[in-house]
Amino acid sequence: MAFTDLLDRLGGVGRFQVIYTGLLLLPCSLLACHNFLQNFTAAVPRHHCQGPANHTAAATNDSGAWLRAVVPLDRRGDPEPCRRFKEPQWALLSPNTSVRGAATEGCRDGWVYDRSVFPSTIVMEWDLVCEARPLRDLAQSIYMAGVLVGAIVFGGLADRLGRKGPLVWSYLQLAVSGAATAYFGSFGAYCVFRFLMGMTFSGIILNSLSLVVEWMPTRGRTVAGVLLGYSFTLGQLILAGVAYVIRPWRWLQFAVSVPFLIFFLYSWWLPESSRWLLLHGKSQLAVENLRKVAVMNGRMEEGERLTKEVVTSYIQSEIASVCPSNSVLDLFRTPAIRKITCCLMVVWFSNSLAYYGLAIDLQKFGLSIYLVQVLFGVIDIPAMLVATTTMIYVGRRATVASFLLLAGFMVIANMFVPEDMQALRMAQAALGKGCLASSFICVYLFTGELYPTEIRQMGMGFASVSARFGGLTAPLVTTLGEFSTVLPPLGFGATSILAGLAVCFLAETRNAPLVETIEAMERRVRQGLRKEDAEEKTEEISLQQLGASPLKETI
Repeated sequence: MAFTDLLDRLGGVGRFQVIYTGLLLLPCSLLACHNFLQNFTAAVPRHHCQGPANHTAAATNDSGAWLRAVVPLDRRGDPEPCRRFKEPQWALLSPNTSVRGAATEGCRDGWVYDRSVFPSTIVMEWDLVCEARPLRDLAQSIYMAGVLVGAIVFGGLADRLGRKGPLVWSYLQLAVSGAATAYFGSFGAYCVFRFLMGMTFSGIILNSLSLVVEWMPTRGRTVAGVLLGYSFTLGQLILAGVAYVIRPWRWLQFAVSVPFLIFFLYSWWLPESSRWLLLHGKSQLAVENLRKVAVMNGRMEEGERLTKEVVTSYIQSEIASVCPSNSVLDLFRTPAIRKITCCLMVVWFSNSLAYYGLAIDLQKFGLSIYLVQVLFGVIDIPAMLVATTTMIYVGRRATVASFLLLAGFMVIANMFVPEDMQALRMAQAALGKGCLASSFICVYLFTGELYPTEIRQMGMGFASVSARFGGLTAPLVTTLGEFSTVLPPLGFGATSILAGLAVCFLAETRNAPLVETIEAMERRVRQGLRKEDAEEKTEEISLQQLGASPLKETI
């Protein structure tokens, strides 16, 4: 008997599972807002140098003429954002006049920003333009570094302390650090609190997914995993709407952070995973939680029959072989788990690298950033509908591999689209992003099903670490465009294709019960190998018999 059989006895996918999943996925939707928040809070508006302090616009009644006299034009005829004339070139006010060799200098007196779209951003507040522009990317990298550290910290804590505790703390940490980010007025404080916010991303997403998977019977896990993807899509659409209404960056930051205080309050009601409780000797608390599930699902009589002995019997063999403590070395110690870990490292790193390479800098498309954000969110809906169908009827492995390969080829094909066809380039990039988002969500579910309960959180945390390295690497790959415009899309596309090939080496988990321990996983793999060997021998015998039949007939 497996633990999922017990969940089926208590109502299967019942009222408890629906409410529980909804309460866990709601925070995940707003979590997506924080992931892409700097597309708006760190947007770079049109800007040019402030005029010299010893000259004023009063020299002419035409502010446009004053600008032409003070700031040189770039190749496209727009004001140069980072240079100005040392002395105003009044000759430029005459029509059909040009000045060559005029001395220029940097923006010593600051910048003038176009505030028609964004009344304030961190770029305007701390002048993160020109020589200071890398600091804007540094802030996003610091956030991703927080996600990386959070994956390491919360992944290990959840296996030792349970799923609920780290999740509740992550809600509180995100609410407090998000509000502090909006309150404090220095760039250093902004980076520190963004780092703390990044840590909570891993704590929330990893523990939410594990709780959903571990409380969900086998037949409901696929839909629950895909709903996580839709919650992220919803979050991107919410972000576009909230950012459109709330333009000042501090109020926008505050608006998407405060709801996590509400999530923190109601999360105390959420029960701990009974799988984890049973594997760690807390069977009485597991029984109490299961009885509450039975009541909510309308199976009170079944719940009353539950005892510690009955519940423990469902995973007795697994409990007997659980190691007293686990370390990251357990992910590499045995052959089956080592193969899973190595393949997932490649998949998560490559998927994250390509995904963030496409989704972070939306201003590069030259269209309305709000429209692009909506398009990048909406495109996930049909992609995930296809992913849901194929995961249910075809399998996890084929779905993830197909989406990764398709995204890789689409990104590489985008290299051959002319730059003046911006709409086509954006549409193609959006399709590639939709494929990567779908594969990302599928691989979250796939990873949770591949690892046994004993090390599931540690395995997902380690895989998430690989993804965060991909997120950190994405800006570095983008900077290669300064040397050749071919390198970034080639890098993103090639790694996506590599990840698709790596998925092919993983086992299929569709309709398979969750494995509880490392030993059970190794046993399943050995049985699978023996079964394949037996099938091969049977096929050889059949071929030999077919080959001997004509000879007998001839005789």
